[in-house]
Amino acid sequence: MDSWLIAMMLGGSMFLGGLALIAFLWAVKSGQFDDEEKFLNAVKFDGEDELNDAANQEAKKEKLKREYRPE
Repeated sequence: MDSWLIAMMLGGSMFLGGLALIAFLWAVKSGQFDDEEKFLNAVKFDGEDELNDAANQEAKKEKLKREYRPE
């Protein structure tokens, strides 16, 4: 391979990587990844059975913590 081809490929990849980094930083700054209502929406669309299962699992975790807590 010629060195000019490697230089072009390296330059192109650096340019595209820079564009991707700029796009990612812009998305983070503008709040594209903020999902403040994630848990609220999860509760809205869960059925009663799923909520009861989640409550039972939390109760089991708490029970295990109390049983195996070193004193």
